[in-house]
Amino acid sequence: MRHWFQFPIREGDTSRQAHCDMPAGTFEREIGKEGFFGPATHMYHEHAPTGWSAWEGPLRPRAFDTNRLTPPGQSPWDAAPLLHNANVKVRLWKSEHSMDHLVRNGDGDECLFVHQGRGWLYCDYGRLAFHDGDYLILPRSTTWRLEIEEPVTLLMIEASNGSYLNAERGLVGAHAIFDPAVLEYPRIDDAFRAQAARPGEWQVLLKAREQMNRITFPFNPLDARGWKGDLTVFRLNWRDIRPLMSHRYHLPPSAHTTFVADGFVICTFVPRPIESDPGALKVPFYHNNDDYDEVIFYHKGNFFSRDNIEAGMITLHPCGFTHGPHPKAFAAGAKHARTETDEVAVMIDTRLPLDVAELPEGVENPDYVNSWQVKGC
Repeated sequence: MRHWFQFPIREGDTSRQAHCDMPAGTFEREIGKEGFFGPATHMYHEHAPTGWSAWEGPLRPRAFDTNRLTPPGQSPWDAAPLLHNANVKVRLWKSEHSMDHLVRNGDGDECLFVHQGRGWLYCDYGRLAFHDGDYLILPRSTTWRLEIEEPVTLLMIEASNGSYLNAERGLVGAHAIFDPAVLEYPRIDDAFRAQAARPGEWQVLLKAREQMNRITFPFNPLDARGWKGDLTVFRLNWRDIRPLMSHRYHLPPSAHTTFVADGFVICTFVPRPIESDPGALKVPFYHNNDDYDEVIFYHKGNFFSRDNIEAGMITLHPCGFTHGPHPKAFAAGAKHARTETDEVAVMIDTRLPLDVAELPEGVENPDYVNSWQVKGC
């Protein structure tokens, strides 16, 4: 057996409660292990921990505008990974046309977040409608295609050699955050049976071991007449997520965990009331992400802790430095200028460092690292 060395220590001026009633004129910084689940210390600084005046080196915080990416092609596999490590691959795929072929991922479970568009997912298990804000979870080696009714933008998150599991709800119970009853699964309906009966040749593009295989069938392999079991594709929309809240304490991002996979988690930030207690911190606290890389995909709304971030952008905060709200957001939080958030964002926290693909000119904002500087100082 093993466990962390832990014993309570207080030195100098501190608050009695993390994220609340900080000593006057100080900025709180949380230093923690294992992404908010391990031992932690809260430090109280005279200056904002993100107040650097210059940055040299490759570990800088980064921002990417995926709206500037050229649509990659008619197959999801035409979208190369933007961010990746041994546990996860993140792609962005845009398409205006229905797929004329089938695809299958032999390398891991797939999470498709629908940023834009609507249509129908056809897969081994049947037919399932989708629209903006949906998560679609596809078990490894599921065969699927999309029929598109409105142009689609998908954030594709592969759990490489892993599976997506439900997060532990602990004291709040299995129905907190989202009730499992809101999950929807594909149905074998008349439209599914009709497409299975149409004659013709179909190709399946199987991605396995990072190599492409083209399998040709003289019939449509999506021809199931029935199935039973508890392994299936399912859909969850962010609008069905009811976040944990506390009016007296700013909850850490881990409270918003939606899916857990090997080596990373996916969290969903959805609109919620902002803390109302006078002494409670109103914006995300400054913290060291020393064990995890943090990625956020901004889906819609006003991203209250960030400046100059728009829907469709991605930020990457590599492990190893302190980050937190931008100066204007911190000042607005101190004034309690807003009473609720209206942002929707997908966060991916990875235990292993992420590699970034080479991207076209103009996709990355090289000045993002300077966005924490107080202008005019």
